Amino acid sequence: MTNTQKEPWYKNPFMTIFVIGLPALVVVICIFFIIYAIRVQDSTVRDDWYMDGKMLYQDATRDQLAHDLGIFGIMRFDGDNVSFELRYPSDTLLSGKLRDSTPLEYPKMLAVSISHATDSTKDKDLSIRYVGENRYEGKVTLDETPAKYYLQVSNDGIHNWRLVHVQKLPAKNVAFSPLDSFDEERQVLPDQRDLRPAQNQ
Repeated sequence: MTNTQKEPWYKNPFMTIFVIGLPALVVVICIFFIIYAIRVQDSTVRDDWYMDGKMLYQDATRDQLAHDLGIFGIMRFDGDNVSFELRYPSDTLLSGKLRDSTPLEYPKMLAVSISHATDSTKDKDLSIRYVGENRYEGKVTLDETPAKYYLQVSNDGIHNWRLVHVQKLPAKNVAFSPLDSFDEERQVLPDQRDLRPAQNQ
């Protein structure tokens, strides 16, 4: 009988692939994702922030003003055309005065920010013009790929308010309502200006 001598296990080509090839593949994949993460970083979502000493706070005074005035609205998209219907509560329309007792006047211009959740190259900023009654109109070209966006409509005039909404676009209609975080009296969002310690004058 002929005795067949078995090769040592470490000379088996499959063991070489398993012991060396797989770890090497993992290292290559890790390097690829590290490079990708460095080059393609998620964009920071834009919002109102301010520094107080070394503390970072979110400023929600404009959101609270929109809530206090009872402002809401609807944005409509039709191709490159965008319109916005600014709506006030019925008591404001009947009295002709805002809830802070100032005369009801529609701003001539409103600022609109449409911010992509992760890709700042798809962000859009535009101004919409008052065209009568409660309507504003403007033009914007959005990316057609469905994605989540942060939308903001703001007035930079005497009444410096804003309305915000998160919406998947494209969409025909987007409804804006005041933040319900302020429904209770003097309730504010976490880390707001009202929560800062009193400073010595």
